[in-house]
Amino acid sequence: MTGPARRTAVRAALATACSGLLAAAGTADARHADRGPAGRLRIATGEADGFYAAFGRLLAEQVTVAYPRISCEVIHSEASVANVRLLQAGRAEVALALADIAWAAYGGSAPFGRRVPLRAIGRVYENYVQLAVRADARIRTVADLAGRTISLGAPASGGAVLGDRLLRAAGLTPGRDVRVRHLLMPQAARAMVDGAIDALLVAGGVPLPVLSGLDVRPGIRLLPLAGLLPRLRAGTERAGSGLEAVTVPAGAYRKTPEVSTIGVANLLLCRPDLPAPIAAALTHVLVRNATRLVPTTALGTQFLDVRSLISTGVVPLHSGAVVAYRELHG
Repeated sequence: MTGPARRTAVRAALATACSGLLAAAGTADARHADRGPAGRLRIATGEADGFYAAFGRLLAEQVTVAYPRISCEVIHSEASVANVRLLQAGRAEVALALADIAWAAYGGSAPFGRRVPLRAIGRVYENYVQLAVRADARIRTVADLAGRTISLGAPASGGAVLGDRLLRAAGLTPGRDVRVRHLLMPQAARAMVDGAIDALLVAGGVPLPVLSGLDVRPGIRLLPLAGLLPRLRAGTERAGSGLEAVTVPAGAYRKTPEVSTIGVANLLLCRPDLPAPIAAALTHVLVRNATRLVPTTALGTQFLDVRSLISTGVVPLHSGAVVAYRELHG
């Protein structure tokens, strides 16, 4: 199936999945005849050209259309770890984060020194971990990166935390067996073209623009990662929390075949003190406008599924979100 055909099919599937909720949502619309709640909503996302930011922009647009008295601002950051800290510092009202990072923050484990009070609006989509090397490189597995240089992404990203674990699961000690750099996506792309790094790890949607560009020049290949899942899940319960095997489809990038990699869910988080009407409004937007929250470049297979929105793991749903889901699901 081609990219456009897959996008059409996914949007059709989302529309079907949402159909059972739309009648209830219509009743909810009547309750918003007063134009809904008012307030400020700063949405912490990720790098400007990443999928966190693309999703955040679409979410802000849909919230503004549905609830014009809510003022939305998209905040760019280094992603998951940085976003949790923005919430903690009161510099954002909602934020995106990988599920394993959110669960670590809620439990007070590394990379956080203490428990962070969090609530969830919903589980919004699946992040695909993608480890790219130059197409002409003699690197076929993560273990082959021994003696090489890799960028694991921004230092305060969830991908950087997971990337460190991936290297260790492959028997490599970061800083000793493999040289690690923490570059933003545009910097990593330039370094790959220049030959300054041998690989870069990113976590996001499929396809990612940064990898699509590198697929044209110099050409890339994705390494299989799903085989490392047993080692990632071993040991402490949280180490492998929320990780599962997913497949990057053939044709996602111009020169790459189907690759089995690792997926981790993304949560839309907030603080417990977010006003309940704002949390409910966000929930209504996630449900009613699911098909409008898929970035146009996405193949779509990893995005919003209304059936799994409430599956947020150890981070409890915000009370306002709970009320909204009950209204919509009956």
